[in-house]
Amino acid sequence: MDGVTVIDHPLVQHKLTLMRKQETSTASFRRLLREISTLLCYEVTRDLDITTIDIETPMGPMSAPILEGKKLVFASILRAGNGLLEGMLDLVPAARVAHVGLYRDHETLQPVEYYFKAPEDLENRLIIVVDPMLATANSAVAAMDMLKNRGARNIRFLCLLAAPEGIRRFREAHPDIPVFTASIDQGLNEKGYIIPGLGDAGDRMYGTK
Repeated sequence: MDGVTVIDHPLVQHKLTLMRKQETSTASFRRLLREISTLLCYEVTRDLDITTIDIETPMGPMSAPILEGKKLVFASILRAGNGLLEGMLDLVPAARVAHVGLYRDHETLQPVEYYFKAPEDLENRLIIVVDPMLATANSAVAAMDMLKNRGARNIRFLCLLAAPEGIRRFREAHPDIPVFTASIDQGLNEKGYIIPGLGDAGDRMYGTK
């Protein structure tokens, strides 16, 4: 699908399968999510801009590559996005963090905003927005609206699973924002959950119902 990158690395797919299994425990699910998020972060940051600086190694001088520009921002859509956030910070510990508080009304399936906190100068930073599921895309679209309204211009969206319906809705609303995912699943059920999916990521991560 246009504007969508499926991260099909064997380790990503293996860990995703273990996460999908109904019998996977809360502790194992949380650990796997942290592990897979590190791998996903590696892929979504593959083309970051770099420059060179002059350094001294123990053996002598060299011109060495280093990231260019302001530090990244990882924007977590609460609460499930925090599961991806932890593993990404393991890989990029200097990244800034934004929190976008949205929850889905289970009757209307529409997002409800309750919190937003982000670093300054969003317009000058690459923002990688994370949420495990792109289902109806209502929450993801609302999060992008919130970030853009506060100046963000360079945004990428990263999720574990996506439904075709959600991708279409997201790309219609924000065609300038690329989507990275580990899998495009079959679709949505009548309650707006991804099929076959892995259930509610937040509930499985935190042991709630």
